[in-house]
Amino acid sequence: MSHRNIAILIDGGFFLKRLPKLVNADDCDTVTKVTDCIRRMCKQHIRFLTGDSSRQWHQHVYRIFFYDALPYDGKAHHPIDNRAIDFAKSDVAKYRHELFDALRKQRKVALRLGKVNKDRDWTINPRYTKKLLKTREWLSALDQIPSPEGNSLPDETNLTLTPEQTQSLLNLRDLWSSLDGGTVSLGLHQKGVDMRIGIDIASLTLKQQVDTIILVAGDSDFVPAAKMARREGIEFILDPLWQEVNADLFEHIDGLQSGLPKPGTRTPPQE
Repeated sequence: MSHRNIAILIDGGFFLKRLPKLVNADDCDTVTKVTDCIRRMCKQHIRFLTGDSSRQWHQHVYRIFFYDALPYDGKAHHPIDNRAIDFAKSDVAKYRHELFDALRKQRKVALRLGKVNKDRDWTINPRYTKKLLKTREWLSALDQIPSPEGNSLPDETNLTLTPEQTQSLLNLRDLWSSLDGGTVSLGLHQKGVDMRIGIDIASLTLKQQVDTIILVAGDSDFVPAAKMARREGIEFILDPLWQEVNADLFEHIDGLQSGLPKPGTRTPPQE
C-alpha cells in the first residue's frame, strides 16, 4: 500500500443529476444518503489508487472539493400557472442549502460555491417550439376575418370552415390546453463553478499540494487545466460517473475510473 496525496474535485450539479441513475432511488432520497454516496465514491477512488480500504483512507486525501452554486433567491411570476414564485423558498433551494450544511460537516470536504443568476425572462421548452410555430398554418382559417379599421371590430363574424380548417383549430385548442407549468422556464444560469474548478486545479498543481487529482465531471471544460496539471507531473483522473465521454478526451487525462457502480449493477450496502 502506497501513500498518496489526492484531491477529489466534484462538479456537484453533474453529480446530483447522475446519482439517481447509478444507485437505487431509496439510496439517494435524503441529504444524509447523498452525502453517504459522496463518501463511498471517494473512498472507492482512494482504494483503487492506494489499495487502502481501511477506516484511515482519509490519510491519502488532501481535500474533497464540492462545487455547486448557491440557489437563485429572486422572485418571479409564472406566466402559465399565474402564480408568484419565491425561489428562495423553493424545494430546490431548501434542499441545496441543507446539502451544503451537511457537506460542511464532513471530514476534509471543502465547498466551492458559485451563484445562479437570471440571464433572461421566461422561455418555452425547445421541444414545444416547433409545435407552436406550426400553429401559424393552423390559423389560416382566420384569414377570412377582415382587418379592423382603426379599433373597430365587426359585431359578429361568421366563418365557413373546411373540415381540415376545423381540425386545425381544434388542434390549436388542444395544444394550448396541454401546456403546463413545465412548458416554460426562467432563464437561470450557473456562474463561477467552472472557473473555480479551473483555479483550484491550477493552484493545487503549482503549489505542489497533491500528486493526483480526480475530477468528477461530465464535460470537457476542464481540458486546459488538465493539460497544465499533467505537464507539471500531476496524475489526472476523470470520473464521468459512467457517462460516455468523447474519445479525444483520453489524450488529456491519465485514467478513467468511477467510484460508483455501473448502472444496472448491484449497489453496495452503505458503510
